[in-house]
Amino acid sequence: MSILNYIKAARLRTLPLSVSGIIVGSFLGNNDVFSEGSIKMNIWESSIFWLAILTTVGFQVLSNFANDYGDGIKGSDNNRTGEARMVSSGVISPKQMKLAMILTTSITLIIALLLIFVSFGKENFGYSILFLLLGIASIAAAIKYTVGNSAYGYSGFGDVFVFLFFGLLSVVGSYFLHTKQINLQIFLPAISIGLLSAAVLNLNNMRDQIEDKKNNKNTLVVKLGSQKAKFYHYFLIIGALVSALIYVFLDYYSPFQLMFLVAFIPLGFNVMLVAKNVIFAELDSELKKVALSTFLFALLFGIGQLL
Repeated sequence: MSILNYIKAARLRTLPLSVSGIIVGSFLGNNDVFSEGSIKMNIWESSIFWLAILTTVGFQVLSNFANDYGDGIKGSDNNRTGEARMVSSGVISPKQMKLAMILTTSITLIIALLLIFVSFGKENFGYSILFLLLGIASIAAAIKYTVGNSAYGYSGFGDVFVFLFFGLLSVVGSYFLHTKQINLQIFLPAISIGLLSAAVLNLNNMRDQIEDKKNNKNTLVVKLGSQKAKFYHYFLIIGALVSALIYVFLDYYSPFQLMFLVAFIPLGFNVMLVAKNVIFAELDSELKKVALSTFLFALLFGIGQLL
């Protein structure tokens, strides 16, 4: 079996979005540690940062494998728009995909354990147990999105889990790994990342709503209908902008903190396109635009806090 098929199943275009929360949380965490008098560290040289990135990438690849497997065996991908799925097309068998999921889970758990040890060592056993449990919960969430009879992606709860895991857990968790403390203001950019991540999922579900409805995949878009899903999309983008602005103005000290507004230029065009959209398949290219805009937002937001 060609490794290229597994690379396609991993859906590399989703990886920038998955690490956006880690970037924001790590930049802000590193900045707060420095402001308290610790030695400033180049975030790109931080082992915690890179191990967190690798762990998150592992969770995302696992989620993509599980999504390919779950939708494939249920027939939800038989007539989908966008890039082909490996199980539904028969290129990778369900058994082979399950093995790939087990291998990915094992590797990701090893990296996660290393991350926990590097961050907390032997002195913070309670924190280590907490993050181990969060890691296990992330694995369960990645698999249960489309796999099993109670898959939450089929009952409209996908948006909630994306918001929690891509936004709150990713940003606040990575911030805590660096600082060993919680700053309530960190939840504001975490909300921004969570809302933008949900916007990507919403676009995906708007694109697939006809086939999803046929296959009893009751996503939030299927439940809301096209028009309300559009208003929901506007809320996600605007909410992300407002939340980020509130964070900056609560502790404003430099115009560089507003660099992230550049990322909302393509997001503004996305909102206009969604408003005019009639042919759902045309939304496929917008997924990459919003995902990369979220990644750009994360970089600019994090760097802006350091300048």
